[in-house]
Amino acid sequence: MINVLLVDDHELVRTGIRRLLEDAGGIQVAGECASGEEAVRAVSRLPVDVVLMDLNMPGIGGLEATRRIRLAQEAPQVIVLTVVADEPYPTRLIEVGASGYLTKDCGIDEMVRAINTVHQGRRYLDPEVAQRIAMASLPGESANPFERLSSRELQVLLMLTEGESIQSISDKLCLSPKTVSTYRHRLQEKLGVDNDMELMRLAIQHGVVQAPLSRC
Repeated sequence: MINVLLVDDHELVRTGIRRLLEDAGGIQVAGECASGEEAVRAVSRLPVDVVLMDLNMPGIGGLEATRRIRLAQEAPQVIVLTVVADEPYPTRLIEVGASGYLTKDCGIDEMVRAINTVHQGRRYLDPEVAQRIAMASLPGESANPFERLSSRELQVLLMLTEGESIQSISDKLCLSPKTVSTYRHRLQEKLGVDNDMELMRLAIQHGVVQAPLSRC
């Protein structure tokens, strides 16, 4: 039996996935979390083999939660399950330790296949995501300025677009406010924007974040 932890800030999404997985057989939902912070705490006290992790959540979000979970000894495998298929997220999440990446329009058969695959110690990528990673690595193919961001810069970007303040980001990421401000300045410099509003617009334009009304 594979023990899975569901991490998503939408209760209906978690409920739907739980029912599908339990009906599939061979998989047991060990727990549910509504944030990255909850997930980091849960894996230290629950018998978890695989984490199904949403990306865009309030707080530290899925990227930082994945990084923290994978730093632990005997850490569970992490599969990112999100609506975002575009780079730079898949590559950056793999860099911080994710073993799988699925989009939320995948079928239950693929989800179960991914869980079994990463539980066996192998990597599983949604075919479309794998193709986009391959295409982005070709010379002259990428026109997405966000691919130049480091994992930490991308994390700060996510939290800024969620409306987090410098102090809030500082507290949640255990960084000094000065360091967070430096990351913010680097983001603006690399992306050629002057403020957080322009940063949000550019991120929506390139599919890095979703417009607030359509986020799910």
